[in-house]
Amino acid sequence: MHGETPPQGPGLRHPWAYTDRFVPRTVIRPLQAFLQTAIASSLLLLAAVVVAVVWANSPWKDVYHHLLETEVGLGVGSWRLSGSVHFWINEGLMTLFFLVVGLEIKRELTVGELRRWRAALLPVVAAIGGMTVPALLYLAVAGGGPGAGGWGVPMATDIAFALGALTLAAAYAPANLKPLLLTLAIVDDIGAIVVIAVFYAGGVNWLPLEEAVALVAVILVMRSMHIRSMPVYAALGMLLWYFTLRSGVHPTVAGVVMGLLTPAVAFQRPAAVSDEARRIADETVDQPQPPDADAPAWFRLAWLSREVVPPLTRVEHALLPWTSFVIVPLFALANAGVRLSGPTISAALGSTVTLGIVLGLVVGKPVGVLLASGLTVRAGAAELPGDVGWGDLTGMGATAGVGFTMSLFIAELAFEDPALLGEAKIAIFGASILAGIIGYLILRISPSPRNLA
Repeated sequence: MHGETPPQGPGLRHPWAYTDRFVPRTVIRPLQAFLQTAIASSLLLLAAVVVAVVWANSPWKDVYHHLLETEVGLGVGSWRLSGSVHFWINEGLMTLFFLVVGLEIKRELTVGELRRWRAALLPVVAAIGGMTVPALLYLAVAGGGPGAGGWGVPMATDIAFALGALTLAAAYAPANLKPLLLTLAIVDDIGAIVVIAVFYAGGVNWLPLEEAVALVAVILVMRSMHIRSMPVYAALGMLLWYFTLRSGVHPTVAGVVMGLLTPAVAFQRPAAVSDEARRIADETVDQPQPPDADAPAWFRLAWLSREVVPPLTRVEHALLPWTSFVIVPLFALANAGVRLSGPTISAALGSTVTLGIVLGLVVGKPVGVLLASGLTVRAGAAELPGDVGWGDLTGMGATAGVGFTMSLFIAELAFEDPALLGEAKIAIFGASILAGIIGYLILRISPSPRNLA
C-alpha cells in the first residue's frame, strides 16, 4: 500500500495524522506503517477467509447465501444490466484487481525485469515450469473424471500470500529471492489470464467482441493524440468491460487490457515542470488579496505535477489500496464460504479433484520451478542470482504453491457443479496453507541467516 509522505519543509503545516498528538502518534501512524508492509493485505485476506468459512457454517448461513444471491441492477431508460452481489464482485470489482495486474505486467515489460531478456529468462522459464507441471499432475489424477476441466486451478500463484510467506521468512531468505518471486508471479499471472481468456470463456458472441476490439483501437488513437483525461478513459474502460461481458470472454480481461494500454511514461518532463514551478513560485505572494488570486497558477502547477508522474503509476497508486484492502478481501468473503460438514469433508478427502489440486500446488509448483530452472541453468542460458542457492529456489517454488485468490477465481469458472466447486475450495485452502508452511520451513533451514531486502 502506498503511503503519503508528511510535509518536510520549514513553515509547512502538518495534517492531523502527522502531529505529535496522542492518537496520531500511538494509533494512526503505527497503523499506516503496518498497512504499508507486505504482510498486511495477506492478514486481511486471511481474516476474510476465516469470516466466510465461519459464517457459511454458522446458524446464519442462510443470510450469507441470501446476501450473495441478492439481485442488483443498473439501468438507463430501456437498457438494464442486473446480476447478483456475487456476480458484481467476481465480474465487476475483480476487474479492478485485474486492472492492477495489467499495470504490474506493463511495468515489468517496460521498466522491470521482463524488459531485459537475459535477466528475465530464469523467472519466466521457472514460471512456465511452475504452471505446466501442476496442470499435468492434475490431469494425471483427475483428467478422466467430471472434474477434468479444473486443470487450470493449481497453475496459479497468489502474489499477496506468497509475498507474505516470504516476508515471514525474511531473515532466512536471500535479498534477490523477492524480485525473483515477484517476476515469477507476474509471469504466472500472464499465464492465468491467457488460460482464463482462452479456455474458460463461454460461447463467443462475435459482434460484441468486434466492438471491444474496435474500442481498443479508438483508445490507441486517443493515446497517440495525447488525450489525457482520466474520466474519459474510465468511461471507455467500463464500455470495454460491457462489450467483453456480452462477448462471452470473461469481463475481467477488459481490466488487463486497460492496464496494458496505460502509458508507463510521463507526459511532462521533470526538468520542465521544475522550471515552471520556480517561475510560478516567484510570481506568487504569500498572502494574496483576495486569497484565491493566485489560484489559476497553482491549479496549473498541480496539473503539471500530476502529469510528471506516469499514468501507470498514478492509476496503480489510486487503486492498489482498494484492491488489496477492499476488493480482494470481498472476493474471498464471497467465494470462500464453503460448507465443512462431515459428508462434505469426507467427499473432498476421497475426491480426485482435491488430490489433483493438492498435488499440483504442493508438489507440482516446486518441482516445476526447479526442473525448468535446472534445465535452463544447465544449458547455460541463465544463471542463479549471486546470493540464491538451489535450496532457496526450492523454498520459493514451494511458496509459489500458495494459489489462493487466483486459484479460487479459476475454480469458480471451471466448476459448475457446486459439489466439485466445494471440493476444489477445500483443496485450495489446505494446499495453500501447506505450501506456505513448507516454503517457510525450507527457507528457515537455509545454512546461514540473510536479510530480505
